[in-house]
Amino acid sequence: MVNMELVDLEKYCSRAIAGKATHAKPIHPSSVITAAWVRLKCQFGCAAYGKGFCCPPDTPTPEQTRTILDRYHRAILFHIEAPKKLDQSRIELFKEFFEMLVDLEGEIFKDGYYKAFVLLAGPCMLCKESMEACGIDVYQTARNSGFFVKPLREKAETQNVYCLMLVD
Repeated sequence: MVNMELVDLEKYCSRAIAGKATHAKPIHPSSVITAAWVRLKCQFGCAAYGKGFCCPPDTPTPEQTRTILDRYHRAILFHIEAPKKLDQSRIELFKEFFEMLVDLEGEIFKDGYYKAFVLLAGPCMLCKESMEACGIDVYQTARNSGFFVKPLREKAETQNVYCLMLVD
């Protein structure tokens, strides 16, 4: 049985893949995992902690994020693979990917999904809130959606980044 609420998101998935995304998959927001420990990684592992409005303590708590997620019926999980290349910075690739998602958010909004809201990954380059900063366990969320993700052991490994678009 096909969930028709998610099928209508396929055109946005196709547009994302035509852009910079490696994968884009409609998901139900209930499959997004929140956990209090995720913000600790920001607080005790990120030099940007507390230095911008897209970082804790200025972002929603995991509990607030769960409440927000529970008000949505549809979402899209975006994935980009970023292999390390000697002649190219991953930062530029991520910036282009994030800009494409922000543009897609605007397109989705204009198509009538007025609650469209994108959550980007990691320390934000575009002044949006990040999934981690809101207490989302990105690893488990990606795994729940059938994606493979593991921590990098070395900078030369391919990096996998996930972003979430809430749609309603």
